[in-house]
Amino acid sequence: MPVPPSNPLPTLGADLRALRKARGWTLAGLSAALGRSVGWLSQVERDLSDLSTTDLRQIAKLLDVPVALLSRQSGPGGDETGFVVRKNARRPIGNPIPGLTEALLSPDLTDDFEMVHSTFAPFSKITTPVSRPTQEVAFLISGVLEIEIAGVIHTIRPGDSFRIRGEPFRWSNPTDTEAVAIWVIAPPVY
Repeated sequence: MPVPPSNPLPTLGADLRALRKARGWTLAGLSAALGRSVGWLSQVERDLSDLSTTDLRQIAKLLDVPVALLSRQSGPGGDETGFVVRKNARRPIGNPIPGLTEALLSPDLTDDFEMVHSTFAPFSKITTPVSRPTQEVAFLISGVLEIEIAGVIHTIRPGDSFRIRGEPFRWSNPTDTEAVAIWVIAPPVY
């Protein structure tokens, strides 16, 4: 007989709390920006109050995430919720960057890390270095990716992996085929 988890399964409220904290928002700050009370936001984070579509859109905008990340929980429900993410139930994440599509592989946003599926379109790249207070490890599944870490360019091929520890980085896909990578990021940033 399976042992039930000691904590309740993560919910939309738990995801909102994790995102709020990751973005550096306090309950008071985010509730003020939303024009709502601290008590209301606290109830939302504890799944005691529901969000309207307007609230959901405002929160997504303030937390700089796609509404789709908040509008559905991963997994088909039932005994898989919080444990399994089916391929067709991945939630889109990330900021809109031309040529990059990202989806959350983790069941929710409440862990100490997040796992992300990234697809880089042919000839796509970012020109401005990204720097964030994280540790990231990525594994290239297919294609070719050039990753510049702290000013040094590395060509990554299928089966290769790399690590970034807060250094500024840029990526580019120098080929005419898409590149696909799996990233593990700690602490979560999405």
